[in-house]
Amino acid sequence: MKKFKTGIVIGKFLPLHKGHIALINAALKDVENLIVLVCHTKKYQIPAETRKLWIKHEFPNIEVRIVKHTERLDSTDTNVSKEWADITKKFLGFSPDVVFSSEKYGIEYAKWLNAEHVMFDKMRIKIPISATQIRENPYRNWDKLSDIVKAFYAVRVVILGAESTGTTTLAADLAKKLNTCWVPEYGRTYYESKMFTKDSYKWNESEFLHIAKMQNLIEDKLAEKCNKTLICDTDSFATSIWYTRYVGGRSKRLEALSRTQKHTLYVLTDTDIPFVQDGTRDGEHIRQWMHSYFIKRLEETRRNYIVVSGSKEKRLKETLHSIENIYKNTNMQTTP
Repeated sequence: MKKFKTGIVIGKFLPLHKGHIALINAALKDVENLIVLVCHTKKYQIPAETRKLWIKHEFPNIEVRIVKHTERLDSTDTNVSKEWADITKKFLGFSPDVVFSSEKYGIEYAKWLNAEHVMFDKMRIKIPISATQIRENPYRNWDKLSDIVKAFYAVRVVILGAESTGTTTLAADLAKKLNTCWVPEYGRTYYESKMFTKDSYKWNESEFLHIAKMQNLIEDKLAEKCNKTLICDTDSFATSIWYTRYVGGRSKRLEALSRTQKHTLYVLTDTDIPFVQDGTRDGEHIRQWMHSYFIKRLEETRRNYIVVSGSKEKRLKETLHSIENIYKNTNMQTTP
């Protein structure tokens, strides 16, 4: 038997960090039914649904609900504790047995709810952390974020280009230099797996949709493990361009799928290096056309991109410089 029947944890979770996770875990040890309330006003830049999904990702079996309120109630002042208690009772339809928090105002809030209060790590000794500091610079506080929040903040850099233009080499070199993850090209794995079958050269939209979905899935998973920057050797946007190359026309479904991913920088590799046949490539004769088409689509969709050319050392240096510029506003160096 646990000590309490019903309990709540309430907060902004802006963003969710390891302190929040420790608090919820502590609450789960003492209460049979825990509800996490996510506070939201229009001024919060991260949507409430996103923050709710973060919590559900970490704790899939607990109830998470969003409480919308006025900006006036966005306060740690105990003068609003009674109002918050009234809102909570009306929202839940009952008064919980216990409130778990790491804040002084939690005591007054629990009192107006006629609930007990359990204080967790008020002095931030167990987990020295500040949501305010994280919001100011999540990259300097990277180790304090939950993995799913790392995926949200990660700077995603996509390397793309025509066949045999050094995309994979650049992606791997960047990941090594930055001590981070890089996302392999799933489409290549898919093709190599079917290349010895009859009509392996024939493609359809459903295959490209599968490739794009898998690319997104792998990317999002590795973003949880990256060191601030995630390097992607292609992405679902590039997949929609390869669809045009192999099937013809454009796929609205593919393009819609590519818009679900947010990338900070695209790096287009130039065609100024020799074409190397690895047994799977067939596009030497249209490399320049593909390069121009990549630029057209990047411009059309208003994506932030650079073109790198020359030696692999020069390409690496230019890309690292562009990534460094992304972080200038946060005073965070990308080098380990």
